[in-house]
Amino acid sequence: MQASLTSAPLRRAVPADSADASASGEAPLSGAHCATAALDSSVLLQGHKTVAISHNGSVYRLQATKLGKLILTK
Repeated sequence: MQASLTSAPLRRAVPADSADASASGEAPLSGAHCATAALDSSVLLQGHKTVAISHNGSVYRLQATKLGKLILTK
């Protein structure tokens, strides 16, 4: 099973004191200089419960549970 990803914009985490984070409704990540890209899970899952992710020659399975949690297995 392979999902094709469309070009969706990545959101970057901003420092906790930035007005942009509170205005967008996103919770800031800890660390004042964090530049981690955040990708919404719905972009990865695209309406499916499970999606295969290829990473460094291995295939992982990302699964959404009934309780809304994510499980990543190799």
